[in-house]
Amino acid sequence: MALSKNLADLQFNNKLKVAILPSFTLNGLDETLHVKCSEIGIRYQSYVSNYNQYNQELLDSKSEYYRFSPDITFLIIDIRNFLGDYFYNSYDISDTDRKLLAKQKITEIENLVKNFQKHSNSKLIIANFNIPSYSPNGILELKSEFGFHEMIEEFNHSLRNISKNNNSVYVYDFARFVSKFGEKNIFDYRQFHLGDIQIALNLIPFLAEELMSYLKPLCGLNKKCIVLDLDNTLWGGIIGEDGLHGIELGDTPNGKAFVEFQKILLSLWNQGIILAINSKNNFDDAIKVIKEHPNQILREKHFASLKINWNDKAENLKQIADEINIGLNSIVFFDDDKINQERIRKEFPEVLTPELSNDPSQFVPILEDLNDFNVFQRTTEDKKRGEMYFQQKERIDLEKSISNIDDFLKELDIKVKLKKSNEFLIPRISQLTLKTNQFNLTTRRYQEEQIRELSNDSTFSVGCAQVLDKFGDNGITGVYIVRKNEKFWLIDTFLLSCRIMGRGIENAILSQILIEAKANGIEEIRAEFIPTQKNKPAENFLSSFGFTKYDKFWVYKLNNDIKSPNHLKVEIE
Repeated sequence: MALSKNLADLQFNNKLKVAILPSFTLNGLDETLHVKCSEIGIRYQSYVSNYNQYNQELLDSKSEYYRFSPDITFLIIDIRNFLGDYFYNSYDISDTDRKLLAKQKITEIENLVKNFQKHSNSKLIIANFNIPSYSPNGILELKSEFGFHEMIEEFNHSLRNISKNNNSVYVYDFARFVSKFGEKNIFDYRQFHLGDIQIALNLIPFLAEELMSYLKPLCGLNKKCIVLDLDNTLWGGIIGEDGLHGIELGDTPNGKAFVEFQKILLSLWNQGIILAINSKNNFDDAIKVIKEHPNQILREKHFASLKINWNDKAENLKQIADEINIGLNSIVFFDDDKINQERIRKEFPEVLTPELSNDPSQFVPILEDLNDFNVFQRTTEDKKRGEMYFQQKERIDLEKSISNIDDFLKELDIKVKLKKSNEFLIPRISQLTLKTNQFNLTTRRYQEEQIRELSNDSTFSVGCAQVLDKFGDNGITGVYIVRKNEKFWLIDTFLLSCRIMGRGIENAILSQILIEAKANGIEEIRAEFIPTQKNKPAENFLSSFGFTKYDKFWVYKLNNDIKSPNHLKVEIE
């Protein structure tokens, strides 16, 4: 398969090693993933095991698979291969024997997972099993105490339990994929007998797109914000012409479709997706709908930014990204106007701009088909993100009303709570190391298991910072990892979420690290700054604090008083 772009012309900001362990022939999947990754700036390396060799690859610690050392592994096993001869004759054995068979096969999977976790720090994505529509038992299949279909359901239930108990294991819902496209469209007996091809070649791109939903968040390329037009996008009609009571929102078929669209947007907001408005409109007319219309689902508190004006939409979109402090590649833009769609696609190709139908009943399916909002772990901070960004908007409004920065910081009434790493905090600490780019001294990335290992190592100090102010709780927004030895401490990781930058919080955290080191008799703190394309905001932090550069390290001598910002309170838990 030829790449859609010349690879030499592409800029790769991420590297990803992907392993595919199938039990059957999967021609075209590896090549398609390569193309899709290249198009979004991921340098893709792959390892595809030989036909039906997944057992040997996972059980042998010296296998080529483990030598490849992937970042993520897709284990895709077809139920026919998994059961072998039992695929057909399991119909004929007793319910008791079928239960014994199920237990045996589940143990096989458990052993594969256990061995994988001994020898790999990667993520393992296991495809669940499709339940064939056919059963020779016919209508008696559901009368069986433990039928063939129930046995496969038991396999899938066990996979879910394995995933729930392992932070590095996830289940890909292949059964849902089959249901979506139809068993008869996916499985072709002729292809199957020709070369054990279990998935129709024309559906491989769709399978690849689903698997990309695991690769994107691994590289921090999942979408974080939906920017919405208003007229004929959130409601039907034009508010400036139709008025508050003339727009379609609720009662008509189209009006019900707009309400349904807002409901799914609200569900995404509740899961941490940021919402913003970019509309050419009279502000007073539009905000009246948002605040007062009885069928309006999304209210002012749900939007992190409101760009309701007559400015160029591309300019508005850039301002929204700057205000929220996210990259344009984190945005999905919804606008019914095809001219506006094309304007954004040309100006900001990194923004995902779906082709919207003129039929509002199709808005929900279009949004549902996007596999761009996935995360490997949803933390408390994620779920509160929409609320936090609305609070941030209030902070910006306060800052605009106060000309003196010192007065503004005092007015915020900031409190920083420093916490040592624990099992509850590990997912969030890992998440911040994986996705924080701007204020990050080293941009070292750590998976949950790695954070857990460091937290249990007495030679390391792993901690985080919860930040609160008069407007609310910003959540866990800072992380530090310090390597200790008898003569000096080395700051391995020091980062801060972009939404709390510029308030002296980084100084408060670093001051406490220095105070703790001095109390332990340490005379010197060392730190690194490893420049990247995105972490320029952290470039001068160490020098401004008083660190001096020696070779590759920045050094702070602990023989002077350590000053902490006086506009905030620090609590150590």
